[in-house]
Amino acid sequence: MIDPQISEWISQLLRWTHVITAIAWIGSSFYFIHLDLSLKRREGLPQGVGGEAWQVHGGGFYNMRKYLVAPAEMPKELTWFKWESYATWITGFFLIVWVYYLQADLYTIDPSVRALSPWQAPAIGLGAIALSWFVYEGLCRSPLGRSALALGIVLFFYILAAAYFFTQVFNGRAAFLHTGAMIATWMSASVFFIIIPNQKKVVADLLAGRSPDPALGKEAKLRSTHNNYLTLPVIFLMLSNHYPLTWSSRYSVAIIGLVVIAGAVLRHFFNSRHADKGSPWWTWGVATACLVAAIWLSIIGKPGGSNMANAQAEPTRATLAASFEEATLAVQSRCSMCHAAEPVWEGIHIAPKGVRLDTPEDIARHADQIRIQSVLTHAMPPNNITEMTLEERTAVAAWLAQKDAVTR
Repeated sequence: MIDPQISEWISQLLRWTHVITAIAWIGSSFYFIHLDLSLKRREGLPQGVGGEAWQVHGGGFYNMRKYLVAPAEMPKELTWFKWESYATWITGFFLIVWVYYLQADLYTIDPSVRALSPWQAPAIGLGAIALSWFVYEGLCRSPLGRSALALGIVLFFYILAAAYFFTQVFNGRAAFLHTGAMIATWMSASVFFIIIPNQKKVVADLLAGRSPDPALGKEAKLRSTHNNYLTLPVIFLMLSNHYPLTWSSRYSVAIIGLVVIAGAVLRHFFNSRHADKGSPWWTWGVATACLVAAIWLSIIGKPGGSNMANAQAEPTRATLAASFEEATLAVQSRCSMCHAAEPVWEGIHIAPKGVRLDTPEDIARHADQIRIQSVLTHAMPPNNITEMTLEERTAVAAWLAQKDAVTR
């Protein structure tokens, strides 16, 4: 059994490393997309140069050129941008294992959704992600791959279908995380299996004086385009585990679809600007509409919904005190075994996020967080592991409603 303090540090260091590598991958990806789209053909360029771009950064000027054929003299050192992608996926894999599989009872398995055993959760999660790569690969190589638009539409609905599947076996938090991990696997595997190998074949052909097979570049370009348009949705899905209003809604799959559309159209805006094809401002309108719709769906689809009690017509401080006493009893009996100065739940050494709920004063101070986590959503207790009843949640809701009315 690993000491809880060491376990906490391992989790933080894994997350830190994952974020660092993701920044490196996304940063280099966005930079090269911008560079490729901004290259201009000018007179006087060396033979074989398809375009160039002048850039300034850090007090220096850079002249970037793209060779369509091998240059007259190849440099001794050639940088391959691949390790950022591989490191991001590897650290993400270890992070999902450490948090979502080794602690599946807290973060992945919800008995009210599917009563899985601890070994079934990783088997289903990793199996579904691996299978999705073969489905993605098959779709890209099928006749659909000849039409970027048709393939994009099919992949969009496949993402929604996969998200729906994950919501039927995991809790909402894990369903969002696995949907993002699935897409991220497509992206990184495309770099490993398609983009880099094809680029190496092209370089070998150029050095040998042969004309590279155009299909190699076309195939790599398709996968790179997918990576470009899916990056922003993946980031949202990975961050969503901290925000239960998104994944706890009964319309969570629709929310994922709206986020995918919003992220894709925003990338289209910047791609168009980088390529000097104008500024399609309509994309911001579409993205805003999608996100507003996602927010609306998260609110009307929250699990608490109509079951939560409303405030009395004319609450008084006396009735508020009575309702607070009842709410305090519910919170202390269901939450304070973890959220306490000295947690008693096995594996938890420090109150999660420093939130303590073992005294009435602490409960009153964290009223807004309790509202989000246990009333508007049922994110806490995680997977309702302490079996907080609907009546207890209703009591907490009644206290919050009266508190708002009295202090209004």
